[in-house]
Amino acid sequence: MSRGLDHVVHAVRDLDAAAALYRRLGFVVGARNRHPPAWGTQNHIIQLPGFFVELLGLADTSQIVPHRPQFFSFGAFNRDFLARGEGLSMLVLEGRDAAADTAAFRAAGIGDFDTFNFERTARRPDGTAVTVAFSLAFARDPRAPDIGFFTCRQHFPENFWNPEFQQHANSASAIAGVVLVADNPSDHHVFLSALSGERDLRATSSGITVTTPRGEIQVMPPAAFLDRFGVQPPDTERGARLAALRVAVRDFDTAAEAVRCSGLAVIIRMGRAVVGPEQAMGATLVLEPGR
Repeated sequence: MSRGLDHVVHAVRDLDAAAALYRRLGFVVGARNRHPPAWGTQNHIIQLPGFFVELLGLADTSQIVPHRPQFFSFGAFNRDFLARGEGLSMLVLEGRDAAADTAAFRAAGIGDFDTFNFERTARRPDGTAVTVAFSLAFARDPRAPDIGFFTCRQHFPENFWNPEFQQHANSASAIAGVVLVADNPSDHHVFLSALSGERDLRATSSGITVTTPRGEIQVMPPAAFLDRFGVQPPDTERGARLAALRVAVRDFDTAAEAVRCSGLAVIIRMGRAVVGPEQAMGATLVLEPGR
């Protein structure tokens, strides 16, 4: 089963500053939400059709449950990630059957974790409280210890997705893809194929690309990333890193103007507007024309 991109986690130390950053770039940012106490995290959501960016910060970390055999601790992973720095910490693909994904990942040798289920209260634009619930199936790439991977199935999608939250001033309209940086992109071919359910990965001199039903997963070496986006990639000493988020826009001139008006330094490169990690709290944010 092919799995499209569902969301990415942008882990930050100052959640208010992160929300302000995305608003300055022309995105609609949702209200603050809290995860279960055992996670010790809180978030803001930025929606695109079928995909979202999760701005994640720490809350009360005293109750975070540690990792243990067959249990992946979302809170512990992001707490430890933030101890090393900010940036894109997790890549999440869509899930339709979390139990089946858990079994598939175990059979493929990329995960031996139990399925995790949780729910929280969300609010509609009019303030009405609704329940959102999710089932997660985790995977692990030992050559990418600083990236968390899982699939996410939503049980009440009608309570989560809202077209009003997807009308962005910068004309953002879809997820174009994400970019990983790795010293040897081909080392991640087998893992990404099993994670995405895509057998046919495209290999070029600049790395590998997985084309999913919703967005691309690209893996490129540091030099290719610098050449493509004009900003420094994250350090890969510990392994591959999730480096960039590519967002498709309906009107590139509108998007570029929104970035310029943000007061942030922007690079226009190869027809894309790029905000580098020094400006974007450890992430590289890319706005590009939609196909």
